[in-house]
Amino acid sequence: MTERPTRPLPHVAHRKGGTASAVRIVPEEIPVAFSYGGTTHAVMMATPADMEDFAVGFSLSEGIIEKASDIKEIAVEDHDQGIDIQITLAGNKRDALTARRRHMAGPVGCGLCGIESIEQALKPVASVEPEGMRLTAGDIVQSVKLLSSMQPLHTETGAVHAAGFYIAGKGIVAAREDVGRHNALDKLAGALARQEIEVPSGAVVVTSRVSIEMVQKTAIIGAPVLIAVSAPTALAIRTAEAAGITLVALVRGDEFDIYTHTDRIEIGRTAHVA
Repeated sequence: MTERPTRPLPHVAHRKGGTASAVRIVPEEIPVAFSYGGTTHAVMMATPADMEDFAVGFSLSEGIIEKASDIKEIAVEDHDQGIDIQITLAGNKRDALTARRRHMAGPVGCGLCGIESIEQALKPVASVEPEGMRLTAGDIVQSVKLLSSMQPLHTETGAVHAAGFYIAGKGIVAAREDVGRHNALDKLAGALARQEIEVPSGAVVVTSRVSIEMVQKTAIIGAPVLIAVSAPTALAIRTAEAAGITLVALVRGDEFDIYTHTDRIEIGRTAHVA
């Protein structure tokens, strides 16, 4: 893939009452099309990195596949205006997608776009309730600190989101970045599926606010805990409660808020050590 995730661009910097010519590294944002069997299903604006993970994670989030092996082949094609990801599904999944298209009112572009009804947008999420999964207060704090150290694109640009997966005693075992918070989480989902990482024993950690879609994607991943540096919406909290997901948000230093299923977090204990 020839597209770069970042590029240096000139600008005029205003500092301390004066101006000067400068160069800043900025993240790239381009159209990324997901095509199944030669037909475009969706187009997302995204950072051109980790495209194979993005393809798998998006397919999981859309309910097109259930596991990475449901995809037979992924071909990332560069075009003048963006990237087209050609995805070939296994036979049974290809037939299911063909049947699904007959009932779609339009293409799904992002989030709730193209959904036919409110009921579809607010459909129940699968229950995530692994036995005996626990994190300490120290784990919560450490997970955010570790994710912060695994964001090379953000270090360069200061303008992208990240999603990581934390396992107590192991740290962040996978992390992905994108200009879009949903995209970063989809890329993480794809990475976890492709690497066959056991998700019931860990937590999704994100650098963004928590909307219902972030909770829905976490449920699809199968993670019992979602940790965020910013605030959740009311609907996200209700959805996490119904899904059996422990929602931790507004992690600031050693302080944070627990909104749902608080029994999974052991307050007053330090992080598990690898």
